[in-house]
Amino acid sequence: MSRPPDVNDGDLTTLTAEFEAVRPRLTAVAYGLLGSVDEAEDVVQDAWLRLRRAHEAGQEIDDVAGWLVVTVSRLGIDVLRSARARREQYVGPWLPEPVVTGTPDPLTASVGPGTDDPADRVTLDESINMALLVVLESLSPAERTAFVLHDVFGLSFTEVAAAVGRTPAACRQLAARARKHVSARAPRFEVDGTEHRRVVDAFSRACVEGDIDALLALLDPDVVLRSDGGGLVRAARRPILGAMRVARFLVGVHRRFADGSSRLVPATVNGGSGLLRIREGRVTGVYSLTVSEGRITEVHLVMNPEKLRRIR
Repeated sequence: MSRPPDVNDGDLTTLTAEFEAVRPRLTAVAYGLLGSVDEAEDVVQDAWLRLRRAHEAGQEIDDVAGWLVVTVSRLGIDVLRSARARREQYVGPWLPEPVVTGTPDPLTASVGPGTDDPADRVTLDESINMALLVVLESLSPAERTAFVLHDVFGLSFTEVAAAVGRTPAACRQLAARARKHVSARAPRFEVDGTEHRRVVDAFSRACVEGDIDALLALLDPDVVLRSDGGGLVRAARRPILGAMRVARFLVGVHRRFADGSSRLVPATVNGGSGLLRIREGRVTGVYSLTVSEGRITEVHLVMNPEKLRRIR
């Protein structure tokens, strides 16, 4: 296909550099909307192809980064709408694909999204934690988009309106409804990173030692555990409620894998302290813990092999 005479390779090189510079942010936005790294990367790649086609057609784009965020958001909404129907048929609780960005364990120091290209890595802070993503699943696509773009990534409602296809005032109402829902189901607590790490370490020791009393001392009485096996591995088909039930489940999981080849190692999961279960050199589970006032209020355990294949 021939290009317009005013399009040259230098312009395309500049455009490519602009895209690569904003690509990690675009992937994070798409992941916040979808909870899947694969789907997020597909959406970002689609946005790049559309940008290139617009460039080759001679379309002038003053704000490339802004154009890309809007395009990724629109594409993400379309994918989210189709994904919701698939997730309703999912076996057991559906949990987001965990983003593991590092571990101090030298034997697993390469843990991270499955590419060596830094531009392909999803970089998240604790604002897109597992607990928040689980709550976002209950929002409408428009509410989720308004919340993620405005409350998480700081876009103005004028920018959100361009992505959602509604007025800024309507987007403000969408975000307000979403914020109210999120606050009711996932209150935000300021948790010191050192304290969170201490609780996670104590949780790891209690699981390894099979110490139910130690677990009960760490778990909130109303703790909720969700495990995602996707129908591919054994996992609880429904959320487990209450400290004693959760403690017994956790000890049972460890005993099932306690053959000398299984261990728990600390890692950064969705921007916060978490754990990897490694068996025979392969990651078989990712733990993400929500901590409030020194107690664990939520445990999210991803065991679906399809969601762990990126973690090396």
